[in-house]
Amino acid sequence: MTPLTVTRREGPDGTALLAVQGEIDMSNSATLTTALEATDGPVTVDLTAVDYLDSAGLAVLFTHSDRIAVIAGPLLGPVLTYSGLADVVAVRGIDPPRA
Repeated sequence: MTPLTVTRREGPDGTALLAVQGEIDMSNSATLTTALEATDGPVTVDLTAVDYLDSAGLAVLFTHSDRIAVIAGPLLGPVLTYSGLADVVAVRGIDPPRA
């Protein structure tokens, strides 16, 4: 298992950016919850360094979907798309699904 780290910094547009690295699963999704709850206002969640995202991690993202944007790579694209998260938050860095 890859440990989860969340680093807070400011994005290029001045909004909060949470850079997440590792695996997000049931055992550590509370770490992401804590970081999101400690960040006021809109926040971009950078998942490009996340190797694994399960339903517990998705639940955290859905819970905060009213104020987050997501950056992700092709590895997480299918998970974000087929879970429906990409329909409710702006997701950059993934290709749209092919019909």
